[in-house]
Amino acid sequence: MDKIKMKTPLVEMDGDEMTRIIWKMIKDILIVPYVDLKTEYYDLGLENRDATDDKVTYDSAAATKKYGVAVKCATITPNADRVKEYNLKEMWKSPNGTIRAILDGTVFRAPIVVKGIEPLVSNWKKPITIARHAYGDVYRNVEMTVPAGAKAELVVTKEDGSEERALIHDFKTAGILQGLHNIDKSIESFAKACFQFALSTKQDLWFSTKDTISKKYDHRFKDIFNDLYEAEFKSKFEKAGITYFYTLIDDAVARVIRSEGGYIWACKNYDGDVMSDMVATAFGSLAMMTSVLVSPDGVYEYEAAHGTVQRHYYKHLKGEKTSTNSMATLFAWTGALKKRGELDQLPELVRFAEKLETASVQTIENGIMTGDLAGLSTLPNKTTVDTETFLKEINKNLIKLL
Repeated sequence: MDKIKMKTPLVEMDGDEMTRIIWKMIKDILIVPYVDLKTEYYDLGLENRDATDDKVTYDSAAATKKYGVAVKCATITPNADRVKEYNLKEMWKSPNGTIRAILDGTVFRAPIVVKGIEPLVSNWKKPITIARHAYGDVYRNVEMTVPAGAKAELVVTKEDGSEERALIHDFKTAGILQGLHNIDKSIESFAKACFQFALSTKQDLWFSTKDTISKKYDHRFKDIFNDLYEAEFKSKFEKAGITYFYTLIDDAVARVIRSEGGYIWACKNYDGDVMSDMVATAFGSLAMMTSVLVSPDGVYEYEAAHGTVQRHYYKHLKGEKTSTNSMATLFAWTGALKKRGELDQLPELVRFAEKLETASVQTIENGIMTGDLAGLSTLPNKTTVDTETFLKEINKNLIKLL
């Protein structure tokens, strides 16, 4: 077959360690033979982020806003050990956090459902999509340790110079404190992205906070969601036959466990971080999750939800064979190709990406899988293969579909 032509480049953000190796394998084995791939490439590997003083991360986000669709490999967020290991200039911030803040996006994560990898929650029959607000809260907090005898106050200095104060605590003994913030514009973007995503996928939308305790902070989220729904989305939801539902976070957890799935669950930043891991683990693993960052102005960044698989990378450096689940990284590519095809009106590119996803699922359901997948699978007959062989088996199934 002739290679599928692309009109507009994807923004390609390369990453670190084992996922960087898998990234190249996926391109070489499953994409480049079939697609005349056009990308604007950015190396977000830790060494290059350090060499560019992290400018490359900001440049990649700007390019994403320009071209509308990006695909990102997993990257290292360095801690003290990584600073020593890579001899870094400083402890650079999370590239994901930087990109999310620039794009003002919402992260949507959903499990890749495969026969033979059954949810640990037996009544979950349909995927549960987590919509995670990607700005503020604990991820942009300010923290202090407080000595005994100190008094902590919350102070807001207004534009006219006047102050509003509230006592946080009189510290009779030493302690700690943190300050959190969010902004209405970002919460509105989060709410709008959730409502639009629910309409586009025709799924019910749940939203949960703890407004009974956080009567201003969390209540603000609740009010913004409700006001936007009533003003812009209620009639659209009714026409689509879907519902919007608000409840407390603890009630939502209980309802989720008892449900059969098949909806979007919108959460604040930290709640979404935790709950997406819970949903991923119950459905299989983070390596079996799709993840896309959606901005309110229609920009999409697809990524793998997991880390760089450091342990396998060290084995790879020793020349040992590795058997690493590459599904999340592969589905980041297919998600980006589908969206690029949709936006550029290239149905052949959309069909190719869909067939690649089908071939990937078929490979696992046929009993051929990587080591971590074999540990999750209940199939009676399965064969564990290394990562490269797994991708080549997917390619065999893809050829049949094409």
